[in-house]
Amino acid sequence: MTVALALLLGAITAGWLVPRRLQRIDLRRRDPRTLTVTWLASMIGVGAAGVSGVVLLLTPEHGAEGPLTWALNQCVTALQHGSPPQFEELIGLASFALLGALVLRFVVVGARELRRLRRESRQRLAVLRLAGRPDNDSPGTLWLAHDRPLAFSLLGRPSVIIATEGLTRHLPEAGVAAVLAHERAHLRGRHHLLIAFTEVVRRTIPFVPLFRQAPVAMRELVELAADMSAVRTCGPAAVRTALLTVSGHDAPGVALAMGRDTVSLRLERLEHTTLTAGRTRSALSCGAAGALATAVPFLTSASLLVTIAVLACPVTGT
Repeated sequence: MTVALALLLGAITAGWLVPRRLQRIDLRRRDPRTLTVTWLASMIGVGAAGVSGVVLLLTPEHGAEGPLTWALNQCVTALQHGSPPQFEELIGLASFALLGALVLRFVVVGARELRRLRRESRQRLAVLRLAGRPDNDSPGTLWLAHDRPLAFSLLGRPSVIIATEGLTRHLPEAGVAAVLAHERAHLRGRHHLLIAFTEVVRRTIPFVPLFRQAPVAMRELVELAADMSAVRTCGPAAVRTALLTVSGHDAPGVALAMGRDTVSLRLERLEHTTLTAGRTRSALSCGAAGALATAVPFLTSASLLVTIAVLACPVTGT
């Protein structure tokens, strides 16, 4: 039981402390792809630690014991002396009921959010395809006869980039290319779905700060990641010009628009843009960050086990 409770407490502790640490990171200097992986892996790690704890509570003997966990269980058993014999079973059943309710809520909320996203995207695309002009040189792009410089991407089958002719009137050719590269990066990276996933998790478990703050953080990170992709293609000057010119106020809520979210932060980041790492180095960095973030709740649980050993055993004299 000790290991199971430590896993549950480790998941809760990580869920509260990890976002504080992530929010201290300077987004102007760090690779947003690595930070995106870190946020997602942290969420997965917290969920995995919580589920593992519940499973262990429902497992006879709560899994195999080593010398340390055996000694800790002796300590906790002594501290529980006089408690009802069904104590552990009640905790396990209550935890399982809570886990089942959260999983059911996640499935229901996720299905509703995905249907809403697809429905609103289809409705928007149906109108825009009638009004837009296809671009033979850029498949998947529709041009609207509107003077305001605006561009956004919509999830669909296939996904589409909507751009106004105002882009070509108010931006140089390199700036227009940067806008389109930015939106293509959103579609290529499935950024719409990443934001939708974090929003579903937030609505399912809003009382955990890691999950509650994830959608806002993910919106910042996907915009920064799309800017990086545009910088690699068109250069930082073109991206800066596009950010200062493109509007995002008329974009639909289900869309990702270049000129709408965290523009000031993104402009600051362009001041610190350097040569980006190669694919191999970037993949290794993302892999290492993801592995560490996933392990944090389990490492926290191990620390709690040691704390229990230090605090509980001397009290019982074991």
